[in-house]
Amino acid sequence: MFKNKKGQVRAGWFIVPAFIAMVVAQQIFALPGLLLLIFIETPQLAGTSQVHVLEMLDNHPWFFLAMQGGGILGSILITYIFWRFINKGTWKTLGFKSSIPDFLYGLFLGAVSICIIFIILLSSGNVTLLNSWGSPEFSTYTVSFLILFILVGFSEEIFFRGYVMSTMASRNHPKWAIYVVSAVIFSIAHGMNPNVSLLGLLNILMVGLLFAYMFDATKSLWLPIGYHMTWNYFQGNVFGFAVSGTTPHGIYNVSVDAGNEWLTGGAFGLEGGLLATLLIILGFFATRLYVQWKQ
Repeated sequence: MFKNKKGQVRAGWFIVPAFIAMVVAQQIFALPGLLLLIFIETPQLAGTSQVHVLEMLDNHPWFFLAMQGGGILGSILITYIFWRFINKGTWKTLGFKSSIPDFLYGLFLGAVSICIIFIILLSSGNVTLLNSWGSPEFSTYTVSFLILFILVGFSEEIFFRGYVMSTMASRNHPKWAIYVVSAVIFSIAHGMNPNVSLLGLLNILMVGLLFAYMFDATKSLWLPIGYHMTWNYFQGNVFGFAVSGTTPHGIYNVSVDAGNEWLTGGAFGLEGGLLATLLIILGFFATRLYVQWKQ
């Protein structure tokens, strides 16, 4: 039960405690931002529900960054502690091998993927651009969410790809199992997001498989980290779509009310639409071509 045939502690006994510890650390490290909000907004918070608290956080981007960013830093710290002192690994064995081209290509591929989806939706009349191309709406969200999505890209790839996949690989699990387990846990972790949909969770599972393939094909986390960052940022803070159900604050703003929800993803964001499914599939081919080019 606890050990495999080679006498090694099974991967699950590393992954499950690390995941639980990561969730707990997120809550603890998010407390300062929440306490700041309570201190500033005490009169309005009296008797409110969680939904109202979230709405207030949404109106205070720096408090939102302090709360969410703090939680993310907590998850990075706890993942490293588990990897360094329990798994006895290093940053390099976790997946941080120097590769600037991988990171740049990841940034490019994530941004281009969202741009293609946006162009298709706009040209087909499934979204309406609310402000003109010549009138971008820059705000504090433009900077605060850039920082946030950089942190998200690092933390989620460090745990779901670096920690989970490397732990399973060290126990000689078959490659298909390593891919599937990391992607399933990644999808489950997004299951409590606002406005979640079945297609959205399936797409998150698929992009989890794509990130797993990127990590395995390059032996580095930099490609999926870059893709993850720009996929989120261009979706939410450039084109103004919801990101996995969270409120968008784009430089440009769109309305999806008149569009086909199967394509736009509705309130969950592009990840809940079939166009995201298509671009994720194309991401496998784009990654394969890149790896062949490198070789």
